[in-house]
Amino acid sequence: MWLLVITTILWAFSFSLIGEYLAGHVDSWFSVLMRVGLAALVFLPFLRWRNIGLKVILLYMLVGACQLGIMYLFIFRAYLYLTVQEFLLFTVLTPLYITLIYDLISGRRLRWGYVFSALLAVLGAAIIRYHQLSEHFWWGLLLVQAANISFAIGMVGYKRLMEVHPLPQHTAFSWFYMGALVVAVIAWCLWGNPNQLPTTHLQWGILVWLGAVASGLGYFMWNYGATQVDAGTLGIMNNMHVPAGLLVNLAIWQQQPHWGSFLIGGAVIVASLWVHRRWVAPQATK
Repeated sequence: MWLLVITTILWAFSFSLIGEYLAGHVDSWFSVLMRVGLAALVFLPFLRWRNIGLKVILLYMLVGACQLGIMYLFIFRAYLYLTVQEFLLFTVLTPLYITLIYDLISGRRLRWGYVFSALLAVLGAAIIRYHQLSEHFWWGLLLVQAANISFAIGMVGYKRLMEVHPLPQHTAFSWFYMGALVVAVIAWCLWGNPNQLPTTHLQWGILVWLGAVASGLGYFMWNYGATQVDAGTLGIMNNMHVPAGLLVNLAIWQQQPHWGSFLIGGAVIVASLWVHRRWVAPQATK
């Protein structure tokens, strides 16, 4: 659980950094390539293939391609149409995707208690981030939902793989990042614009931080934490980035949230986590 909390704080800075300094200034496909490439480089020393099997390797590469590679392609394009605040708003359905996809992959019947606690988290995030939307609402919404679904498939797939084909986490993530890198390289070769590379030290520094720290270490801690909690808790924690992202905007860019909705929505998210851990998860275990 603490790994999920630490990673949420770490990622809270990523939304604003991308929206303020990279979106519209640096080619989105190059941003994806840099971020995924640096993350893969961090875990390259842990790459192992003996006694694993080609099928298992390909499955871990597949979940990496979904959770990072394909997800990033949608995210960096979405920032061209959305503000940081709108982007945060459109991610609130991720807990539902996680809960539903996990039940589908694991062959279980739909657990309505999990859906209820996830809907509470969605409600809390929506309360925090509801405001007047831009003219790019629908296109941005579709891009972010595609990213959310890719992220959920990859995360749940990784959690499920650790249940049926367990590997040392650092070895699994070395292949995870390789799968994401394949997607990033293909996207750059097909659509990349070499005339829109970073032009300042700040932009390069942000890309290095996003790749080595936010992605390289962040996704490892997040997915490691995901294997230690149930799908409902995992889904709810995905919406904690909304208040965290708002606090970063307040502290660094002085963008004041609407404090009434912020406090109410944050309380609903925390309540959804408490309800899930206090009643829903124990009932599901029984």
